[in-house]
Amino acid sequence: MSARIPLILSVVLALGLGPAAAQNVQIVAPEADEDLQDRLRAASLLLQETEEARTAQDIIAAARADYGRLVAALYDTGHFSPVVRIDVDGREAARIPPFGAPQSVSNVTIRVTPGPEFTFGTAEISPLANDTDLPGDFRAGGAASTPVLRDTAAAAIDAWRAVGYATAGVADQQITARNGEAVLDVRVRIDPGQIVRFGTLDPEGHERMRTERILAIGGLPEGETFSPETLDRVEARLQDTGVFSAIALQEGDVGPDGTMNITATLVESLPRRFGAGVEFSTDDGLGVSAYWLHRNLFGGAERLRIEGEISGVGSEGLSTEDVEGIDASLGLRYSRPATFTPDTTAYAEIGADYLDEPAFSLINIGAEVGVEHRFTRTLTASAGVALDYYDIDDQFGERQVTLLSLPASVTWDRREDPLDARRLFFLEASATPFVTDEGSSGARTYVDGRAYFGFGEDRASRVALRAQLGNVVGGEITEIPPSFLFFSGGAGTVRGQEFQSLGATQLGQDAGGRSFAGLSAEFRQDIGETNFGLVAFADAGFIGADTLGGDGDWHAGGGLGVRYATPFGPIRVDLATPLRGDGVGEDLFLYIGIGHSF
Repeated sequence: MSARIPLILSVVLALGLGPAAAQNVQIVAPEADEDLQDRLRAASLLLQETEEARTAQDIIAAARADYGRLVAALYDTGHFSPVVRIDVDGREAARIPPFGAPQSVSNVTIRVTPGPEFTFGTAEISPLANDTDLPGDFRAGGAASTPVLRDTAAAAIDAWRAVGYATAGVADQQITARNGEAVLDVRVRIDPGQIVRFGTLDPEGHERMRTERILAIGGLPEGETFSPETLDRVEARLQDTGVFSAIALQEGDVGPDGTMNITATLVESLPRRFGAGVEFSTDDGLGVSAYWLHRNLFGGAERLRIEGEISGVGSEGLSTEDVEGIDASLGLRYSRPATFTPDTTAYAEIGADYLDEPAFSLINIGAEVGVEHRFTRTLTASAGVALDYYDIDDQFGERQVTLLSLPASVTWDRREDPLDARRLFFLEASATPFVTDEGSSGARTYVDGRAYFGFGEDRASRVALRAQLGNVVGGEITEIPPSFLFFSGGAGTVRGQEFQSLGATQLGQDAGGRSFAGLSAEFRQDIGETNFGLVAFADAGFIGADTLGGDGDWHAGGGLGVRYATPFGPIRVDLATPLRGDGVGEDLFLYIGIGHSF
């Protein structure tokens, strides 16, 4: 309950002696509500610090503005019968003529009597659309405040707009304060207007983008009933292209036929972009990646991305083994949004990889074409056709395999910030049926699920969990590319274990497994107001020789890490050691990269 005694804020301003803000502030109201005091300080211009000393005229102007600002702050907290008085050297600020300000000011005193907290007496708003969700306090006996009034009107208007009444608004309102009873009577009448249908999308401000492609990508459904959700979808489609740095959709007037045109004001970004990344671990060495991107190749938001990566650059570190060898990849991907539907992107890519891993080495040259479809902002799916050639050297000898596959995946990403998730989850599932040039057929499946639980203010403490499952069904083991099989160990699976140190026995040889299960857990803690954070983690991985996990083994690792937050994701430094398997009590591994492990 807020205190109902006068609240006195004493402000002493010494002109020319430093910043214009109060040099000494005394709050003579020990029983006053602290939250209310903070709100009044924040609202008052007289209490705001400035870099330059204010003149007497400035002080008088700030005092006059403070009447309205302080009353508004009190209304926001439910005090509808306040008394505000501001004295400038003993004179009421409101009575000082605008052109009769004194030459100097010594003291300013703000006196505020908040009065009682009001409740609603009558609380009526009509008419309402079906399923209108009004604030819980908008009822007889509920706590009254201007935010509740604003939210109530907004909820009523939004509900009408959601069912097609685009011009809904407040037609009339009657608000009466019964001061003696501390009761606020409110009656609001809503004018829904008429059902509105979408007209045309009219883009403005674009330079390189072609108008017809903007219309195709936006996908405004002409003739359909107005919907704010549809407008959000149109804006999101344009934003996802990466072509525009700013997008503003403005609703036009309703025409005689009940249609409303939408104006899209667009600002284009620079079309070209490049980036690079670096990672290091003592078991897999140094990795460097880079890409070049053109986001509007032919004026239709066509995207061309060329990227390359070199990893495994050897370095003797804290582990007992050197890295196996250098891996390299080069890829080119072309994509075109709004192909077939506004939410469907077509893509084509080619790439080449050289992998020199502990259990195998291979050269892969491949190409893939397919489509990606966005069902919602959080749910996407893709399907394609790929043709790959492999030149393989492993325990089964040297051989060449040509593989035709149908890769497909579904991603459900509810994370608010993928770079530093603090709640919700991420789920991705993929399936890749394949057939080889020797007639061997099968399928590889993989699921990656992550969940995040935050605690405390700003979720500074949080738990991150990850589960990975994979298997390979069918196919002759000598015809399946070893990169299709599963290994465990290293930064992507089990930190504290050597990269790909755990596999399975196939035909009497050390190779990858047909099944994989991985579990990871992290506790992440921000350190105060700094950019630093600490992490404790544990990982475990299982590899099975067959699809159902038979004839398998598991290992585990864990450790501690430090994070430093940056605009492009946290810089990650982890130190890990084996907890089960080889090297327990002996090996240490260092991992450095950008972004959380998951």
